[in-house]
Amino acid sequence: MSQARRLALLLVLVAAPACATGQGPKPAGAAAIVFARADTAALHRTLDSLAGQHRGVVGYTIHNVDTGERLERRGDETFSTASLIKVPILVTVYDLVDKKQLGLDDPLTVLKIDKVPGSGQLQFLHDNAVITVHDAAWLMSTLSDNTATNLLLDRIIIRRVWDKMEKLGLAHTKVHSKSFLRSSSVAMDSSVKYGFGVTTPNEMARLFALMADGKAVSPAADSAMLDILAHNEDYTKMQRFVEGLDVPHKTGDTDQVRTECALFPLQSRVVACVLTKENQDTRYNIDNEAQVMMARMGDAVSRAWPRRPVPPPAP
Repeated sequence: MSQARRLALLLVLVAAPACATGQGPKPAGAAAIVFARADTAALHRTLDSLAGQHRGVVGYTIHNVDTGERLERRGDETFSTASLIKVPILVTVYDLVDKKQLGLDDPLTVLKIDKVPGSGQLQFLHDNAVITVHDAAWLMSTLSDNTATNLLLDRIIIRRVWDKMEKLGLAHTKVHSKSFLRSSSVAMDSSVKYGFGVTTPNEMARLFALMADGKAVSPAADSAMLDILAHNEDYTKMQRFVEGLDVPHKTGDTDQVRTECALFPLQSRVVACVLTKENQDTRYNIDNEAQVMMARMGDAVSRAWPRRPVPPPAP
């Protein structure tokens, strides 16, 4: 999809009102948009069957932002986030930018001491490389770059992420420390139990729904964040069998944890969050049991509602 068409789609995702029949006002002379509904009972059976066969604990929340349809399993139970917690960090960064307390062009210097292992490319750059806050946010969200994440946390302060999530009503969504630096934890007991971060399926789904409606920070900021998340390069979980859609999403992986939250731009906007823990299969390969299960879940969700017509290419 061209960049122009991608941006147009994301603007629709953020700006689309809840305008199904009987929901909200419509402009004079405009026809009401009637959003199709899914067979949610069948979808619930499919998702529960996949979760029930999994050797581990599975929680999920599926929320159609436009129709209000909703189904969940262990929706209010806490789960380790792994790198999915980078979405609340991204939201906090853009909130501070929106408040003029931080600039996307502000420089960040990548010192040798800042480099941590795991995912990402900054660890391999030469020492003292200079990037911007926007560069770090992009790398954190698209490549799950751990060094970029830590640079942002140094700049914004971990507790500000807590404050922002609490203001959004997400009291259980916390980042505990910098990536690969447990000693930096601001809540050691919870950090030992959950690792990098903690959330619930319902809270992470709520965060994505707020971004979809332009209410996490602002319509412009939320559109920019969704554009970044639509460039996420991890397609090994819910996106594995989904074709023809640019889906804003973020994933996370640790040995016993696989997570993903996504905003599917179908005819209506559907948030899907799947979190797992205590997985018996701890392999890091494409056919990890949790990842295959999540791929089938993503396929089921993407097929449960019709897609919107593809807009014609720009002249």
